[in-house]
Amino acid sequence: MSNVSSKFIFFFGSFAGILFGYDIGIIAGAEGHINHDFNLSPLWLGIVVSSLMGGAIIGSILSGLLGDKFGRRKLILIASVIFFVGAIGSAVAPDEIFLTIARVFLGTAVGTASSLVPAYMSEIAPANIRGKLSGLNQLMIVIGLLLSYIVAFIFEPIPNSWRLMLGSAGIFAIVLYIGMLKLPESPRYLIKNGMADKAREVLASLRHSKAEVDAEISEIQDVAEHEESGIGQLFHKKFRMALIIGVGMATFQQIQGANSIVYYATSIARKVGLAPQVAAGFTVIVGVIFVVTTVIFLQFVDKYNRRTILTIGGAGMALSFFTPAILEALGTNEGVLNWVTLIALCFFILFYSFSWAPLTWIIVGEIFPLAVRGIGAGISSAFNWTGSLAVGLVFPVLAAKFSLGIIFSAFGIICVLGLLFIRFVVVETKGRSLEQIETEMAARSAKKSAEAARV
Repeated sequence: MSNVSSKFIFFFGSFAGILFGYDIGIIAGAEGHINHDFNLSPLWLGIVVSSLMGGAIIGSILSGLLGDKFGRRKLILIASVIFFVGAIGSAVAPDEIFLTIARVFLGTAVGTASSLVPAYMSEIAPANIRGKLSGLNQLMIVIGLLLSYIVAFIFEPIPNSWRLMLGSAGIFAIVLYIGMLKLPESPRYLIKNGMADKAREVLASLRHSKAEVDAEISEIQDVAEHEESGIGQLFHKKFRMALIIGVGMATFQQIQGANSIVYYATSIARKVGLAPQVAAGFTVIVGVIFVVTTVIFLQFVDKYNRRTILTIGGAGMALSFFTPAILEALGTNEGVLNWVTLIALCFFILFYSFSWAPLTWIIVGEIFPLAVRGIGAGISSAFNWTGSLAVGLVFPVLAAKFSLGIIFSAFGIICVLGLLFIRFVVVETKGRSLEQIETEMAARSAKKSAEAARV
């Protein structure tokens, strides 16, 4: 392994999140210009925006299938190349069909990053600070979002500037590729594939003592040697609860409405009466809230239970949607309602970025056993992007037919359902090794199966 510091490994291990965030966020500033240049219908606008999510579904599934076979690092390297090609293809698109195809291609890289980076980060991080280090992925995502909003704000007055907005993502792809060349493979992947000596070398650069390295390798080997890999194993009864939690968390994160703000923040701001340049400025505020709140989250994630943070965040998200919806139903003055809507959306982002946004990927990276971690994260990510695609595709159509109050009410109800899912299904994972989590999940699945058999 090349001689690089642990900080370098953790930084570039999560750097793909910047491209992830930039590519999903830049469309919020670009879609108005694209719509103007190509004269799109609401349906076509939804197709262009959501096409990236369609590609992400494909990328999530493929990376899940291939990640356990070829390793996390190699596939993230390949994803960086796809990022670059997709960004340039989007920038030179002559029409909406070419742009859609380019964004589907780009989406495969986004899906790969969303699937493999959480798994990679959880596998190289020490248990006592795994939440904080795994949360770096989310910090990178929101930094990418903020950068995309700033770029969109700067280029908003320039005609045809959407091409520069979309193409500039290629710069980050080059940085990611160079950084990943120096990174090691996941030690858990190495042990599972018979390379314990290389795993020991990697862990030696990431842990504080030889005793810590020896204990971790022994624990990984004890679990790995008793398990079979493969997609078929994912549906084995002992992995059933992990699959339910991973898929459920990933799906709820998207259908609770966050991406309606991420993708259409500028449109929502224009819809409530802000001028285009001011609306672009509003998205910068959204991005700043994302970044600042995520930084604060990283200071608390390993001090408080995951389920507690998710419950507080989910309740705040629901109230943020219900407040403007109720005021609209009560016939509140339009000017007042518009400002309340924008403020409520800012509060939603605050609660979301402190809870569901980062913790979903942390838990998905933690909850799956080693034998199926890659494919488990991939399947969860695919459901995540399916929900994202649905929101991205139907939001402009719904916004053209219904008031924001009706749409927000639906999202608020989904947030409440997410709270029930946390309360009755999700298990606590804070401060425990991945192998300890795996043992408990297997026992819980066995207990559920026994209970079902008795019924």
